Amino acid sequence: FFFQVFRMADGDVDMDACDDARVQRIEQTRVSKSIIVPTRDAEVRVFLRGLREPVTLFGEGNLERRDRLRELLTKLDQDAIERLQQVIADGDAGAQVAGSLIVNERPEGTFFTEGSDGLRQFRHKVAIFSIQRAKERLRTEKEMGDESMDGYDNIRNLTNQASELADTRPAVSCAFSPGDEYIAVASWSGNAKIWNAKTLQVKTTIEAHEERLTSVVWHPGFTSTSNDASTTVHLATGSADYTAKLWNANGTLLRTLEGHSDRLARMAMHPMGEHLATASFDMTWRLWDLESGVCVLDQEDGHSKPVYGICFNGDGSLAVSAGLDGYARVWDLRTGRSVSVLKGHARGITAVDFNPNGYMIATGSLDNTVRVYDLRRLETLSVLPGHNSLVSQVRFDPSGRTLVTASYDNTVKCWCDHQGGKFQLTNTLQTGSRVMAADVRTSGSQGLVIATTEWAKTLKIWEADDPM
Repeated sequence: FFFQVFRMADGDVDMDACDDARVQRIEQTRVSKSIIVPTRDAEVRVFLRGLREPVTLFGEGNLERRDRLRELLTKLDQDAIERLQQVIADGDAGAQVAGSLIVNERPEGTFFTEGSDGLRQFRHKVAIFSIQRAKERLRTEKEMGDESMDGYDNIRNLTNQASELADTRPAVSCAFSPGDEYIAVASWSGNAKIWNAKTLQVKTTIEAHEERLTSVVWHPGFTSTSNDASTTVHLATGSADYTAKLWNANGTLLRTLEGHSDRLARMAMHPMGEHLATASFDMTWRLWDLESGVCVLDQEDGHSKPVYGICFNGDGSLAVSAGLDGYARVWDLRTGRSVSVLKGHARGITAVDFNPNGYMIATGSLDNTVRVYDLRRLETLSVLPGHNSLVSQVRFDPSGRTLVTASYDNTVKCWCDHQGGKFQLTNTLQTGSRVMAADVRTSGSQGLVIATTEWAKTLKIWEADDPM
């Protein structure tokens, strides 16, 4: 091969040198991708100290700090990396785990980490449970057939039927109980309240946490006849104090779930009724056994920024985690594998929900949009740009044909699926305050009923006037 030397204004450029530099950059990129760096920020800081580099730079976040460490390690040879590991391990016993994470080559093929007996039993139960639930779902869908949307005309006539002061601080989460007789509301004051859904009278006030609450969820097996004094879990609260707590409907604390290293975000009860999932700003989501309070799964990998949302499909076989990194990741709970990554949002995802049909997922984001995905075809069905501020909640109604979205733009919007996931705006509800959360149910002749909690500390009920 012959290389020419081109004459330029500032001198000669040796093409051999340019080619060598290009090869070197490609090699550095390859080596960089082969280096495994710690995912926990504390471990990243330990390695930076070992390299005598600044632990943090101005304006640098966790992800940027991790990328900086990767770039620094790319410049070291294997012997230097091994020496660094040894120095750190000798100087800080707590860094031995971190020291074992950096290697220059990834293992060939898939590698597995042995799980606990509790996790194995959970996966086995879910496999059996999900098959039966899937059969029931398919039978119900066949009975419904191509039901017309005419029965949902009252969505256009939704109005604010009731409003109550929920707490002394903004109400951040709300949820209808199974059976729709009660509404649980969580507030930044640290209190959770159980309201009668018809009269909007407080049934129980729970002084749940000293720090602000971030989420409240009901146990799927709760009924109005449940014994308030029982030791059965009826609902759970999550908080900025890094913990979740389990309660009965009388406000008795049954168990405290500890293990996260940062504040909690959203939570979800598994349809089987034996486990609770918690999403956290420590960039992980966890699965807890309600009976023992033991964490059976700590999902560390999957997101590079805080995990904000978590939910399950109705069959219980899949979970979807939503991160502030802008991605939603679908997990097969029977195997533990990540089966799909949902992309498209320009900013972090703040809300996620599974459609009762089992294959549609809706996500809301800091980019003010809502996206609806189809897991069968692995594509985006709809992009709904109707909000002017971040989307705080997305909820499908029990039929799966109406999607309710709440936003900090002081509105709640109702979207109807008229054709295979192509949702169209049907109604916009003006709340007068930033909507922190929303939940939805259906009620006989009145059709859709929506509960919202707002920055203005209020709980509101939206439904159409009773035609009778």
